[in-house]
Amino acid sequence: MDNIFDKLLHLPLFQGVTQERLREVIEKIPFHFLKYKKGERILDSGDPCTHVRFVVSGRVRLEYESRVLKFKLSQELSSPEVISPDYLFGLDTSYPFSVYAIEECGILQLTKQDYMSILQSDNVFLFNILNYLSRNSQNLKSQLLNIEQVSVLERIVLLVATFTSQRSENIKMSFRQRDICRLIGAWRPAFQSAVEWLMDEGMIVMPDNNTMCINDRRQILSLLNRKD
Repeated sequence: MDNIFDKLLHLPLFQGVTQERLREVIEKIPFHFLKYKKGERILDSGDPCTHVRFVVSGRVRLEYESRVLKFKLSQELSSPEVISPDYLFGLDTSYPFSVYAIEECGILQLTKQDYMSILQSDNVFLFNILNYLSRNSQNLKSQLLNIEQVSVLERIVLLVATFTSQRSENIKMSFRQRDICRLIGAWRPAFQSAVEWLMDEGMIVMPDNNTMCINDRRQILSLLNRKD
């Protein structure tokens, strides 16, 4: 159990919390530990977000798929990680993705009601979730406000930033080119030119014309902050 405590303390929702304080919380609030086999589905797209879920062992894959456009994005998360607590709150509290176990993995979860009790018990927990939600909202808003000044290259990067988590790995996008161009508001020649530049820089791999693989999220997101 101490190993699980150590892992949770590395997550943004528990930053600044001591192991002793976390142990006090877990003794009062029921955390449930679930095990999943390789390839087993953990969540379905459209499932309501009724729990906070932490990956405490193994790896999982998140898959988004557009219902309108031919566009699919997958990413992998390794332990320790929290699975999108954003969807606990707001008008839409349904997960927009499915989650699968890449290998045997463990999920620690607690109900929304119990998590709310934790937030009310200690301001550190409350500030952590507020910072998490604010950072995600502000980062996206700052980019969207300047979308007309954002190049096609940066729009591709923004798409990755929007749909992936900070520590996600092995990101893969599958698409029909006309649909991804529609999604980012770009002409196909400009999109192809941006893709060629990313390939030349070693930031993406294209196994075929309709598949893009990104191994280093931090590297490609650095393009949003570059100065020409």
